[in-house]
Amino acid sequence: MVKRVVPFFPLQLVAFPGEQVNLHIFEPRYKQLIQECLDNGSTFVIPVFQNRVLDFGSEMEIVSLVKRYTTGEMDIITRCISAVQVLSFNDKLGDKLYAGGEVESLENINDPSTEQWNELKTLAKELVQVLKMEDKLDVDLVTDSFELAHKLGLSLEQEYDMLQMVRESQRQTYMINHLTRALPLVKEMERAKERIRMNGHFQHHDPLNF
Repeated sequence: MVKRVVPFFPLQLVAFPGEQVNLHIFEPRYKQLIQECLDNGSTFVIPVFQNRVLDFGSEMEIVSLVKRYTTGEMDIITRCISAVQVLSFNDKLGDKLYAGGEVESLENINDPSTEQWNELKTLAKELVQVLKMEDKLDVDLVTDSFELAHKLGLSLEQEYDMLQMVRESQRQTYMINHLTRALPLVKEMERAKERIRMNGHFQHHDPLNF
């Protein structure tokens, strides 16, 4: 992969390849960054930030400028075109207001197996059913692990782990393992919530025969 120097827009989020992210731009350094991207048709990278700038992030292209305010602030729609590894970080990129550094794109190898994908969808459907959110998420409409990860509400740390994985099969295995561990805990929490709701109500118990 080709190494190159790009502008940085650190944020506490993970954007997966193909995902759209809406951004409101208000800081002077990022107004400068986005305007230059608009002028040049260039991209920028969102390095994942968690207490510090981490070693991986997302390369973003600007899909459209939705609104420009009199203050110079902007609403934009962006799309992630690839995951990247951050090789260096500079607080200022040359004489610019914004940060930047050297990055290298990661491969995205689409190698799922039908059996594995079906297993993942079965677990995801079970989670959605336990949470009684069938009307909010139709798992059958989801096409890959990236989309499913966001819709199931993985933590930033878990999404960051997935961002670094170059194979779809790796990501699916990761999510299968996560759901296999999480489902018993979620079921127990839902049972606890039901017991709390029933507390103080008359309950019917079948007598036990000894």
